[in-house]
Amino acid sequence: MSNSSYRHIINDGLWHNNPALVQILGLCPLLAVTNTVINALGLGLATTVTLVASNGTVSLIRRWVRPEIRIPVFVLIIASIVTAIELVMNAFFHELYLILGIFIPLIVTNCSIMARAESFASKNPLLPSLTDGLFMGLGFTGVLLVLGALRESLGFGTLLAHADLMFGELGKAMTVTLWENYRGYLLAVLPPGAFLGLGLIIALKNVIDRRQARKAETVTAPGGETATA
Repeated sequence: MSNSSYRHIINDGLWHNNPALVQILGLCPLLAVTNTVINALGLGLATTVTLVASNGTVSLIRRWVRPEIRIPVFVLIIASIVTAIELVMNAFFHELYLILGIFIPLIVTNCSIMARAESFASKNPLLPSLTDGLFMGLGFTGVLLVLGALRESLGFGTLLAHADLMFGELGKAMTVTLWENYRGYLLAVLPPGAFLGLGLIIALKNVIDRRQARKAETVTAPGGETATA
């Protein structure tokens, strides 16, 4: 694939076809665990690893899987990868694993992972499939982090609280207190706050896209006049 093709894959994952903002997939864990940045980061990294590993595996076996059984095979691959990730998190990040709870095994049912396996990895070679999985995962993680930062700052007045759950002793010094004696805004950490926060992020993306589209349509002519491209 050419560099422009890889650039298209990257732009799709991070912005133009972002799983959370455009495809609107995987919203259950996205809305459930984003009350803090660390929770969002933990789930985002787990989802990204799953996307990369499942895309790579599906791409490698795509020529040997019969069309009529491809979906069960993809589900089995994804479930195996998620189980391995769950065991690793339980062993090395046990407290974070307990907080994320059911939403780690529920990665198996994340529609964006199955969608990438079916629509991209099953039709493309290994390297583009790995790239697609990585940047789709990073795009999803980015939305998790922005939403987590918004909800944590409004709800608790902090950023990176309980970072030690992921970074150990080093994480204890990473917590940032934004406002002293802040009593918190309860709505931000409740489920309705997650919906409102995600809606604002999607609205902001749409505003940016519209402005970029208007700039692309309007081209300044050499004589100073404007013309539509």
